[in-house]
Amino acid sequence: MTRAVLSLGSNLGDRLEHLRTAVATFGDSVLVISGVYETPPWGDADQPAYLNAVLLAQDAAATPRDWLERAWAAERAAGRIRDPQRRFGPRTLDVDVIAVWGDDDEPVLSDEEELTLPHPRAHLRAFVLRPWIDIQPYGRLPGHGWLTDLLTAGPAADDALELRPRPELALESTA
Repeated sequence: MTRAVLSLGSNLGDRLEHLRTAVATFGDSVLVISGVYETPPWGDADQPAYLNAVLLAQDAAATPRDWLERAWAAERAAGRIRDPQRRFGPRTLDVDVIAVWGDDDEPVLSDEEELTLPHPRAHLRAFVLRPWIDIQPYGRLPGHGWLTDLLTAGPAADDALELRPRPELALESTA
């Protein structure tokens, strides 16, 4: 059995519906979903604001690669087109596999080209850390430490001030 934390983001089209598409793609594996946050773009400021959320999923048969394949399936379902010229550009849906834990509850480490675990920039991203804290207040990012420490004293602290909770925008699992 594996558990995975996945980050969801959208800044094109019906942003909330794209996040809902991602949740639906993960289906019964979804254990809990964070609140939705509106966030300024990261890495490329010349684009619209994002809606972001994080979900925790579990599947007895899923490998880390399976989580990545499901993330890509969600992006395709939302009409995501990758622009190789603009790495951090706008997108209908971005789903990142942030961390995966195995049967032994130990974090899975990976340095594959397509799947680095834990995600190599998660500790820098308030739009990942803050929603993750919603669902795991005492969570830890493997190799980096407590989520609350990373958000309040790490490189993400300044960005955290620009996150806006959007409680009127709810995501629900169908599970």
